[in-house]
Amino acid sequence: MPVHNVHERLLSMGSEEAGAILASLSAGTADRLWPYGTWPPMEFDRPLSAGAKGGHGPVRYTVAAYVPGTWIRFTFTGPRGFHGFHEYAVLPVDEERTVLRHTLSMTVSGLARLSWPLAYRWMHDALLEDSLDLAERPARRARWSPYVRLLRALAERVQ
Repeated sequence: MPVHNVHERLLSMGSEEAGAILASLSAGTADRLWPYGTWPPMEFDRPLSAGAKGGHGPVRYTVAAYVPGTWIRFTFTGPRGFHGFHEYAVLPVDEERTVLRHTLSMTVSGLARLSWPLAYRWMHDALLEDSLDLAERPARRARWSPYVRLLRALAERVQ
């Protein structure tokens, strides 16, 4: 089953500033893109670079390609049944505006044919909106649906 999912935000900043937000991706206190306070931390086995292995929670991936401040692509290695990639891209519109886009493109197989539409998709969408909120200045805060709040509560009990 193919999945194509895109989230983007028009930021009121030039591509250099938006690129610095992308380059800060590390899930630490200086991270201006990953909502590390409300979601499982993004962790890697080494600094962000091609070949780094890591992920967040049960979602695992390898950095397939990285152009600092411009683009990063992650190839899924887990959960089982996720085959494809997700990426962030900084897309200049003009000197004062930039689109920050996250694209997920994959096929799902096996149990992921159920887990993606029932759980992962909802959590992914909420996490990405939180990520883009963090990048946007001033931030507009996304609101989680009741279903996302339920899934998060269930996930916290499992961990």
